[in-house]
Amino acid sequence: MSQQLQDKIAIITGGARGIGAAAVRWLAKEGAVVYFTYHTSEREARQLEADLLEQSLRVQALFCDVVDTENIRHICEQVGKENSRIDILVNNAAVNKQALVMRMPDSEWEASLQTNLTAPFQFTKFTLPYMLRNGGSIINISSLAGVIGNPGQCAYAAAKAGLIGFSKSVAKEYAGKNIRCNVIAPGFIDTAMTADMPDAHRQQATERIPLRRFGQPDEVAAVIAFLAGSQASYITGQVLSVCGGLDM
Repeated sequence: MSQQLQDKIAIITGGARGIGAAAVRWLAKEGAVVYFTYHTSEREARQLEADLLEQSLRVQALFCDVVDTENIRHICEQVGKENSRIDILVNNAAVNKQALVMRMPDSEWEASLQTNLTAPFQFTKFTLPYMLRNGGSIINISSLAGVIGNPGQCAYAAAKAGLIGFSKSVAKEYAGKNIRCNVIAPGFIDTAMTADMPDAHRQQATERIPLRRFGQPDEVAAVIAFLAGSQASYITGQVLSVCGGLDM
């Protein structure tokens, strides 16, 4: 690791497993002080925290209910006031409510928008005051579904597409303050979200991917670390697809 994020203060939402956990490990090993949130996966969060603390890395797991605005505000203010700044925000927490449009319950539509779009808005809103003095990097984890759509994922795709538009607006609003905002759109990644795919569906998906395999969480985390650091200092408002060429 290059330690290019030495002493940077980072918040990663949904950091207990999958892409989020990989990002927590990667940024911590790059020297960042990482606060990561969890909701239902406390066991995984505490294990990840303990494993990294044993390596003398600086991490802290924080419970967060992303439908609770005051919970989000409290976390951002806690991190910001403890460190007098926040340098990196990774909005990764997500849910994937799947149903065809005619069968999508209103409650699941709303839950998808709340977690996948409204919560990133709120984390960004409450983090920005702590970035204004020194600049920072906001990285929003969208999905290839938000770029090209996907049958059965109308709510998820809509929220993830909205996250792209939101990110471009943030990038334009705060570029003058040296705050960058970019999007990563993963394709099929080996996480809990894809673990339950039937073998036939997984095979079909793999055949559509030019690189002929699913991606690994670390392959997304590496891009997160790049966008968070100074090597990406001239990149903002962009959508980087990490999908093995599936969007071609």
